[in-house]
Formats: sequence, C-alpha cells, structure tokens
Amino acid sequence: MSFSALQAKSAARATRAVRAHIRCLASPSSTPSRFTQKLEDGPSLDDFIADRVPDRVALGNTSALRRRPRLPSFLKTTIPKGASFAKIKKDLRGLNLHTVCEEARCPNIGDCWGGKEGATEAEGKRGATATIMLMGDTCTRGCRFCAVKTSRTPPPLDPHEPENTAEAISRWGLGYIVLTTVDRDDLVDAGAHHFAETIIKIKQKAPHILVEALTGDFAGKMEYVSVVAKSGLDVFAHNIETVEALSPYVRDRRAKFRTSLQVLEQAKKDGVRVTKTSMMLGLGETEDQVMDALRELRKVDVDVVTFGQYMRPTKRHMKVERYVEPAEFDRWKQVAEDMGFLYVASGPLVRSSYKAGEFFIENVLKGKGAARRTKTLAAEQALDTAANAQS
Repeated sequence: MSFSALQAKSAARATRAVRAHIRCLASPSSTPSRFTQKLEDGPSLDDFIADRVPDRVALGNTSALRRRPRLPSFLKTTIPKGASFAKIKKDLRGLNLHTVCEEARCPNIGDCWGGKEGATEAEGKRGATATIMLMGDTCTRGCRFCAVKTSRTPPPLDPHEPENTAEAISRWGLGYIVLTTVDRDDLVDAGAHHFAETIIKIKQKAPHILVEALTGDFAGKMEYVSVVAKSGLDVFAHNIETVEALSPYVRDRRAKFRTSLQVLEQAKKDGVRVTKTSMMLGLGETEDQVMDALRELRKVDVDVVTFGQYMRPTKRHMKVERYVEPAEFDRWKQVAEDMGFLYVASGPLVRSSYKAGEFFIENVLKGKGAARRTKTLAAEQALDTAANAQS
C-alpha cells in the first residue's frame, strides 16, 4: 500500500471518530410539523390559478380571532380634512397646546374640527368643536380604556397655558369650546385654579364663546369642584364612563362612581346652568345596570347624557365585549329622553364632546330642550293628578 493510500485511510478513520462524538441537539422527527402540515393543507398554486382560493387563511392562534368581535362598517370613519381642520391643527402646534381629540385618538376628529359640511369658512369655524386638554398630556391615573399616557410625576404646569389657550380660542372664531384636563393628583388642588383661570381668560377675550368644562373628580374634594363651577362656564361636564358595577374594572381605582355623582350634584348646587355626563357601551354592561345609572343621574339633576361605543385604543387596553348596533343606541336615546334628560346624544361614534356646540346650540339655546322638559313635567303632573283622583 502506498504512502498516499495510508494517509487517506488514516484521515477517513479520524473523520469517523469525530462524527461519533458529535451530539445531536434534536432527533429528526418522522412526522411533519404542524406548520408544514398547515401549509400542505392550504391552497396550492393551482387553486390560485383556478380562482378557487378560500376566503380567509389564518395561521397561528385562530381561537383568539374567533372570539374577538370584528369592527362593523358603521364604526369606520374617513380621513380628517378641510380648511377648518388644518387651521385648528396649525394653531395648536404653534401655541404648544394639546387636545384630547389627538391624545385619545378620537375617531371623530375630522367631523368636530371640520365644522359643518358644505358651509363657508366662517360658518365652518362656528360649527367646529375643539376639545383642549389642559395641564399637559400626561395623566396621573391609568384608566383601562384611555389612550392618554400616564405618570405618577408628570411635568409641572405651564403658567402661560391659560393665556395661550384663551388667545388661540379667540383667534379661531369658534362658537363653542370644550376644555378638559388630565387628572393631576400630584397637585394640591388637582389643578382646579389653573382650570378656572383658563375659563376666566377665555370669557375676557371672547365673551360670546360658549365654554364647556369636562373635569375630573378633583380627588373628591368638593371645594375644588366649586372653584371650576363658579368660574363663568356654560356647561359643567364630568363623565361617569360606565355603570357602577363595572367602574372599578374600567376606570382607575381612585375614580369612584358615587364620587362622580357627588361632583355633578355639587356643580348644580353652585348654580351651573347645564350639567352633562357620558357613558360608554360595549364593555359588558347589562340593560338593568344602564337603567340604574340613568336613574342615579336624574336624582342629581344631570341635564345632558351621551352614549357611545367603547373603542379599544391599543392592544394594551380593555377588550371590546361587543359592538352595539345603531338601533340599540336609538333606543337608549328614547329611554333617556323619556326619563326627562334635557338632551341626549346617542350613537356608535358619539363621544362626550362630539359636536358638542352643535348639540348645545340647537337643542338648548333654541329652546328645544326646554320645550321637552316642559312637556315631560306636564306629563308627570298629569299622572300625579290622576293618581290623586283615584286615591
């Protein structure tokens, strides 16, 4: 045997020795993987060519997809546009102001900022509604439905914000403005005096503008509720958000259903002309629970109530339990009106301040709400008279 042949034989023996010491991390499976099997069971090239592809092919955890309700067509909105929309957005950036419309990803931003469709620029401005968010864009609470960012120690208040806000609003020429705020539990007065100062400055610069204040609960301290309620506003709003039974699971644990009722009652005691609140549907509430909430609101003489569909902002937030049909919103509108509320806005896309100026001007200032209240009181008196006659 030649030297080269001996060399080749030794190399082959060494290779077999190395292979014998190699450890296999996993033994090859005799059965195809689930993913491979799913691909084999799916459509082939021939299916695509023959136009026989199935309607939907889902890979992965399909059970979660089956449980999640799909977004109905009546909840899909158009891309915001228009001269009024562009003007408001430009002014906000220039004055470093925040709106809940943007921070909370409201689906109605185009409708509210755009004003009335087909109107002139001046009419569009008067018909537009913007909701300014005071005291920054960071909240000290973490409600499970809200997209506003949270922190225990948000940045300090901007002392120029009341003046800047009043200047921007007077410049826009809007007929109605909504002011809201993040919760500021880090402040002694929860921001009540800052809120009130903003309203006072707006009324000084543009007394014709109607001002709605959508407030927090001021940690249940009624003296701070009174500070805002007596600042010259036109509408005092505070949202109960959901029914009492779901409140601890939907809202931050510091926000109590009964505290919210006390806030609305205190504002009325302080002489506010119109009080207002809002409820989301689709969180798992029952009809009886909604009825109980409406009765409690009437006990504290709340004038305006709005109903809207809960929309999940991100996957980190509460899931939608169900999408409520428009017909059911119409029914709740009728129920609330029959209970004596001054005005009711109810629909899948309705939010607390959705076209608030339009609702208020057309239904309160023009007397429609007052006429309905008179009619309701007359009906109640007739029933009382009939009951007394029978007794």
